[in-house]
Amino acid sequence: MKIRIKQPSNLWLRIMQIGPYLLPNKLILAPMAGISDRPFRSICKEFGAGLAVSEMMASNPALRENKKTLLRADHDGETGLCSTQIVGTDPKVMADAAMHNVQRGAQIIDINMGCPAKKVCAVAAGSALMRDADLVKRILDAVVTSVEVPVTLKIRTGWDTQNRNAVEIAKIAESSGIAALTVHGRTRACKFEGQAEYDTIRQVKQSVNIPVIANGDIDSAEKAQFVLDMTGADALMVGRAAQGNPWLFKEIQEFISERKIIQKPTVAEIYSTLMTHLEKLYSFYGNVTGVKIARKHISWYFKHLDFINQDLKQTINQATQPIQQTLLIQSAFTS
Repeated sequence: MKIRIKQPSNLWLRIMQIGPYLLPNKLILAPMAGISDRPFRSICKEFGAGLAVSEMMASNPALRENKKTLLRADHDGETGLCSTQIVGTDPKVMADAAMHNVQRGAQIIDINMGCPAKKVCAVAAGSALMRDADLVKRILDAVVTSVEVPVTLKIRTGWDTQNRNAVEIAKIAESSGIAALTVHGRTRACKFEGQAEYDTIRQVKQSVNIPVIANGDIDSAEKAQFVLDMTGADALMVGRAAQGNPWLFKEIQEFISERKIIQKPTVAEIYSTLMTHLEKLYSFYGNVTGVKIARKHISWYFKHLDFINQDLKQTINQATQPIQQTLLIQSAFTS
């Protein structure tokens, strides 16, 4: 993509506010199952994410003391605002889940109506809810009235390409008191395939007065500028492109707000960030689970390095203890 330096967008210079909270900037880390844990959120915030939303948590009260659920709800020592995402289909249960998470420290409750995963949609949750506008309204009304903190909502453009109803759902969200709306520019049927529909996000932005956050395929500073101009969105949400690439937030912020193109991270900077991330994972999950979860993150960081071969990746993936894993990575960077 050819880079064109543009004047900072007036939209970008406006303050991004969710309820009573002013965000430090307009870049948000997406809630990603199995990825947006506290270690990853903290890394992304260090590199400029103004807000980071937790992994989605089931509203089912029977799962509240489940080890995985407790880890997903863990914001201990996290800097900045704590935004917790919940998923479910029953208005009362969702309201109870919202209250429970606020008691645990959530300052923003985010409702998931955007997840396209089969196991979520199979129980009519996530993006499957977009097929039932009446149920959407009942859930939003129940959650908003149950807590005093701001409630946000994440949706897709619709169920499939024949049933795009994001504008309808956005209007329901506004009338229910939703503080901000994130739109992933794909239908549920599209999953993560094809191109994001920024024109639909623009239509949503033009139809409501609440803040709208654009999400989908924002993988560079230039693309961020394009999406901002195309949609008129109030903020941008970055998901998959931040995996192994947390410095993307700084690149976007500098490019849009200061008209600066900053250099990609050096090998030394990638190594330092990776090792910091690994230490956070080991501390958070413990040695055994930490090593296992670290493998996917290591793979994502390695995508930015041309000297890492497949044999080395496989060797690192066979490590079972932190010291083995870190020594192998150290050797890869120093050999």
